[in-house]
Amino acid sequence: MFYEPKNGHGLPHNPFNAVITPRPIGWISTRGADGSENLAPYSFFNGVSYEPPQVMFASTASKADREKGKDSVGNIIETGVFCVNVVAFEMRDAMNKTSEALPRGIDEFTHAGLTRAECDTVACSRVANAPASLECRLVKMVDLPGDANIVVFGEVTGVHFRDDYLINGIFDVTKFQPLSRLGYRDYARITEVFSLKRPNQS
Repeated sequence: MFYEPKNGHGLPHNPFNAVITPRPIGWISTRGADGSENLAPYSFFNGVSYEPPQVMFASTASKADREKGKDSVGNIIETGVFCVNVVAFEMRDAMNKTSEALPRGIDEFTHAGLTRAECDTVACSRVANAPASLECRLVKMVDLPGDANIVVFGEVTGVHFRDDYLINGIFDVTKFQPLSRLGYRDYARITEVFSLKRPNQS
C-alpha cells in the first residue's frame, strides 16, 4: 500500500502513529504564572542531544481557553520551565487519567490521585514516585505547519531517578517497565532488553 497524506489513506483509522512506534511518553508537568499546575502525557517526545542534555515534545492540539496550544504549552510560555516524568507500567491508569480534556486550572495531580514533589532547579512540581524526572528550562518553541503543531525544546537542568531502579550502576528499565505509545489506542511496556555492539566497537 502507498498513500499520500494530502489525499487520505482510505483506512478505518490513521496508520501514521502505528508506523512510528514505539514512542516514549513524556509526562509533562508545568506550573502557570498563577500557581496552577498541570500534568499531561505527550507521545511525540524524545531526547535530542547529550551536551548539554536536551529534550523535545510536540503539542498537536489547542484549547479554546488558551491563546496558544494546550495548558502545558501555555504554562511554559508564562514560566519558561517544565518537567518530564517517565511513566512506569504500574502508573498507566494514572497517566491515562491525566490525558482527559479538563478545563483550565484543574490540577491533574489531584485529579489522578498522584503525589507531587517540588523540583530542585525549576519552579514546578514533578511526579514524586516516577522512575525518573527531568527538570527543564525552555530553549525554544517552534511552530510547525498545521493549526496547532508546536515543538517545545528544553535543556535538562536536573535529573531525578529512583535508587531502587539503579542496579550495579545501571538504570535498569526492566525493573519499572516504561510505558510506550503505539498506534491507535495501543501501548506496550519494556520487559526485556538485549545489547548490540557497533561494528569495530571494543
